[in-house]
Amino acid sequence: MAYVADLHIHSRFSRACSQQLNIPHLVEWAKLKGINVLGTGDFLHPLWLTELKSQLKEDGSGFLNPASGEARQGRHDDSDIKFVLTVEIASMYSDKGRGRRVHNLVFMPDFASAEVFQKALLAKRAILGSDGRPIVGIPSKELLRLALEASKQTLFIPSHCWTPWFGIFGSQSGYDSLEECFEDLTEYVYGIETGLSSDPAMNWRIKELDNRSIVSFSDAHSLPNLGREATVFNENISDGYRGLWEAVKQQKIAGTIEFYPEEGKYHYTGHRNCNVKYTPEETKKKGTICPVCGRGLTVGVMERVEEIASRSNEELGTKNEEGVIKSTKFANRAGYRMLVPLHQIIAEVFNTAPTTQKVLNEYKKLVTNLGGEIKILTKVDTQQIEKISGSKIAEGVEKVRKGDLVIDPGYDGVYGVVKIWGDKGDKGDMDHQEKETPQLGLFD
Repeated sequence: MAYVADLHIHSRFSRACSQQLNIPHLVEWAKLKGINVLGTGDFLHPLWLTELKSQLKEDGSGFLNPASGEARQGRHDDSDIKFVLTVEIASMYSDKGRGRRVHNLVFMPDFASAEVFQKALLAKRAILGSDGRPIVGIPSKELLRLALEASKQTLFIPSHCWTPWFGIFGSQSGYDSLEECFEDLTEYVYGIETGLSSDPAMNWRIKELDNRSIVSFSDAHSLPNLGREATVFNENISDGYRGLWEAVKQQKIAGTIEFYPEEGKYHYTGHRNCNVKYTPEETKKKGTICPVCGRGLTVGVMERVEEIASRSNEELGTKNEEGVIKSTKFANRAGYRMLVPLHQIIAEVFNTAPTTQKVLNEYKKLVTNLGGEIKILTKVDTQQIEKISGSKIAEGVEKVRKGDLVIDPGYDGVYGVVKIWGDKGDKGDMDHQEKETPQLGLFD
């Protein structure tokens, strides 16, 4: 039976992260979202690792179970939610005559391997106690080698791979290929993470990624953002970490849930301080020098993909089938589904911020009655949604399923805006997108 996994999150020990990010709250919100397997995040942080060891128990499968009594007020069956030891590491170093700043995800199958890896980094004088996402001066290739020495079942995945400042393919400090970065160890990089500013189809354009899994996770810094991107695995959850590892290694994931990449904060090229934003077509005509301040623009993900892509969009032959986007020419590629978070839909109906108590109350009412956010967004009949929360919220879910949205792409650190209601005249830069698709698909 397939399960949903969000394996890139953070704990309260990471900078700019919610203090609510602890095991009891994570269990609670995983239930609300419809997530079956969560990454722990930040396992290298000494205090968080100690907490994880006291609150999560190994069951021999490589997945971890919350210890008895850890769910808040006993409201949930803890055994339903599994955890995997995960951490994001920021590597800042010089390589091949350039400064590099690359973020990588590391997954470990057990506490023993995690501790071996932790000791190896400490021996390299890495400072692990100041931030859950540690900044180290260790090159990505050396980091991969140390992780593999800790466990041959390490999963090492470049995170948010197109982000200009911290992605492996980023325009500001990344590489033009995995091989340029990892050299003789490239074969051990079994997958890459799309990040919020790209979707799988953008990554399908890179031939080097043809034999690697394209995975998506939330990079959540707060509880409501869990599951905004996630990966669906076909394996039985009882197959544990080994099944997950094999699925990524052999490109056998079922599909991914995607944030609209335009909503990511580095989708287009531009300068936020100068209010300059270019599409890839405009960048070709106008260049990457800011017309206001004369400095270089932050080259966005779309422009960077165009720069190093091995094939065109037309060569992919994408199609939208039952709400799932697939490639007609690369059948081995897992499909994906674009969604807008439920609390964002509710907030637009209520004309208020997604973080308000009013939105949270309505959100919890819906997911408690109808079986989790992901199920509501992909499967639940909109008539059922209307009975609980009214016609407008039901209409919003329907519009998201059809892709009938108004989008203003993000750039240079400014998040894009996805609106459920509105028309092209609402904002000059917004594009109206409509894709008629049936309601069901990936999660049937």
